Amino acid sequence: MQRSVFITGAATGIGRATALLFARRGYLVGGYDIDEPGLQLLSSDIAAVGGAALVGHLDVTDPVEMSQRLSEFAAATGGRMDVLINNAGLLNAGHFEDISLEMHYRTIDVNIKGVVNGLHTAFPLLKATPGAVVVNLASASAIYGQADLANYSATKFYVRAITEALNLEWADHDIRVIDMWPLFVHTAMTRDVHTGTTESLGIRLTASDIAEAILGAVHPSRSQRVFRQVHYPVGAQAKVFTSVSRFSPGWLSRLANKKLAGR
Repeated sequence: MQRSVFITGAATGIGRATALLFARRGYLVGGYDIDEPGLQLLSSDIAAVGGAALVGHLDVTDPVEMSQRLSEFAAATGGRMDVLINNAGLLNAGHFEDISLEMHYRTIDVNIKGVVNGLHTAFPLLKATPGAVVVNLASASAIYGQADLANYSATKFYVRAITEALNLEWADHDIRVIDMWPLFVHTAMTRDVHTGTTESLGIRLTASDIAEAILGAVHPSRSQRVFRQVHYPVGAQAKVFTSVSRFSPGWLSRLANKKLAGR
């Protein structure tokens, strides 16, 4: 039976690159987003590489619409979901107090409630599929709270925590739950982002880098399986920061992040 993947935020950036990569690997791709013209282009591009796609409008903050899209996906896959990728997200940079409450709340709705909606609603399909995998898009900002990205960083701590918890809970159902920890990625999301951290570290990753890392995490190496890896840092910088954070005392982590943020 053809493997299937359900991807939120699939019209552009990381979601689009991931959808195309999985399509080339023979997956039936369910691509969902609020950007319907972008989805139609994605569908055409997947067909051009010989893949199969099912696309549809999805506001991840709307549980009713999430349920509708998942029902359509289940009808197309025979009730299977091999991979769920919770990719949709928002990023707003700047001093916390300068960003409107409305924007803070919208970021929380998409980055947190959107993930919860996806996880909760997709669970029956994942449970019905042996060896199913959930990939949540977190961030290296889930290692330590980031100045000028306070709310975004906080939402990614939530993603980290729910990933760790469900990795334990859902193992009973043969569902592997993991997350990705990239630093800044060259996408529309970071086009106008200028923070101390982006200046000191640069924006070095591409959407294709993250897509390749996601595919590799879904099909892990033997050592990753043996040690039951949960968090997947992407890129040399994120891997270094992740390793250092495991042994760094709190005061040193604060100092390092202060320096990187130019404060």
